[in-house]
Amino acid sequence: MNPSDLRSPLLAQIQRYLVNNTQAQPTVDLFREFVLNHPNCFSRELGVGHITASAWVVNSTNDSVLLVHHKKLGRWLQPGGHCDGDCDTLAVARKELLEESGLGTAALLHDGIFDLDIHQIPKRGNDPEHLHYDVRYCFVASNSFVPECSHESNSVSWVFLAKLSAIANDESVLRMATKTNHLLRITN
Repeated sequence: MNPSDLRSPLLAQIQRYLVNNTQAQPTVDLFREFVLNHPNCFSRELGVGHITASAWVVNSTNDSVLLVHHKKLGRWLQPGGHCDGDCDTLAVARKELLEESGLGTAALLHDGIFDLDIHQIPKRGNDPEHLHYDVRYCFVASNSFVPECSHESNSVSWVFLAKLSAIANDESVLRMATKTNHLLRITN
């Protein structure tokens, strides 16, 4: 299979995402351009940036989200990470969720991509400053799930959506909280 074929499923998902997220057109355009111009976009070896995937997890009572306090970045974020060559971003999001919280089973709350984000990662050691093109999926998990902290995090915890802005100032995390509230109003 040639590299462009590996990118086709992601490009199709991005196009479907745009249908209900027309306000994200500028981000979608940058994503598409990056994916089309970089056959190795799923590899962290691509120094300018790479595709990453993450899991936004809501609890079954729809009042909390699962966040990790990222060691390297020092911020509360959703579980996620590098694709390391895997073009199945949903599978990567699930793998990262398991690795960073211990959550092995979670149902998709929203079919397809929930959010797209492009953010800058600062230079660290031999790694140059670069961009993460993050593909995010929304899951739901049982309230009884007790998260386990991995070596990549300082902490992992359920955080009340109503109190999220007190600990997380990342614009994209707050945007996903807004999207979650909107999604839950539609589905309830």
